[in-house]
Amino acid sequence: MAYCSEEAARTAGVTGSDAEVAAWIAVARERIDAYTQQCFEPTDLVVVADVGAGGLVILPRRVRIITSVMPVLAADDGPSIPSSAYRVTSSKVFGQVDAVHLAWGGYDDLVVGAESYNGGWLGLWERWGAEQVKVAGSFGYDEPSLLVGQACALLAAHLQAEAAPSDADAEQDPSLQVDDEGNNVAIEDSDDEPSEGVVTASASTGSSQVDALLAGYLNRGHSLIGGV
Repeated sequence: MAYCSEEAARTAGVTGSDAEVAAWIAVARERIDAYTQQCFEPTDLVVVADVGAGGLVILPRRVRIITSVMPVLAADDGPSIPSSAYRVTSSKVFGQVDAVHLAWGGYDDLVVGAESYNGGWLGLWERWGAEQVKVAGSFGYDEPSLLVGQACALLAAHLQAEAAPSDADAEQDPSLQVDDEGNNVAIEDSDDEPSEGVVTASASTGSSQVDALLAGYLNRGHSLIGGV
């Protein structure tokens, strides 16, 4: 999904063919994802997060649906715990946080190790000694907000302007592909599918104006295992 339309990008100053404009939008999207560490469309992910006081597990992305929760153990991941053993909250609801709340006080006599006479869920987690959990599910916003769309259009224009070589640069390096307006167009069209693997956080998008627009979406200090 593109974060802004080609028309919005052109209005912000991006030039070139439709394919070139789409490519700059894709590059801007990658920068925004790396900077904010957010998902601006529904995305299936597996994340690892610390178990805090009272069994609170703060999650690194906006929660949509959680499909499994399992302890991270030294030798191997523990078994997936049933949904009755935790509750989920999402920042989509005003005043809530994106988190899994482990039910330390409960028990389930049908789950080995979590029986009432065995200390319930608290006793089981203490025996596991797990300080982290692996959580799988669907994360992200329903769609990019207007603010993210504006930031994407402005960033696409900014990146294209930065990449445009001067006439002297073009003469020194004939391999540069420059259009009639002096824009460097030697870029590849990008796949719209979300990439798998760790997304590296970036200190800036490269534009202080865009950084300011996206400040409210910044998400730092969490581990992202990868796309599923």
